[in-house]
Amino acid sequence: MKLLQVENLLAMEQSIECLWRKYQQTQFLLTQCLSSKISFAIITAHNPRGEILTACQNRLLDRKLQQEILKLRLPYRAMVGASQDRKHMEKSWAVSTDRVSAIELGRKFNQNAIYYVEADKLQLIPCLLSQLETSLGAFSLRVNLVHELPHMV
Repeated sequence: MKLLQVENLLAMEQSIECLWRKYQQTQFLLTQCLSSKISFAIITAHNPRGEILTACQNRLLDRKLQQEILKLRLPYRAMVGASQDRKHMEKSWAVSTDRVSAIELGRKFNQNAIYYVEADKLQLIPCLLSQLETSLGAFSLRVNLVHELPHMV
């Protein structure tokens, strides 16, 4: 029985490492550039704890996140976080807030991690995972400008 528990733990750790690597490859779709002079968090409510939900469930969580952001009375903008091949996309929000508040919001919506941008430097910050904060280079190099954000199915 103990061997099975160890195997399950190892499989879970490998799964978390795989997710963390995927998070590090994210691209961002925006309809207009964001100033490199502002600091902001990138937060989603989609797929809490890395568990893939239905489009309907994700839309409901996204609306709840937007309501929370509105209560904060901070500037925000819709965007999409996407895998490089764009096969996986998540509606997200750029929110002009500090790191601590952003992490709290990520935790409230059961997110494994959030992104934080300061002076065009992109950071991947864990919320629920025990990973170390990871510097991902220039945010501007991961931005893809689009005429309109894709509809999340």
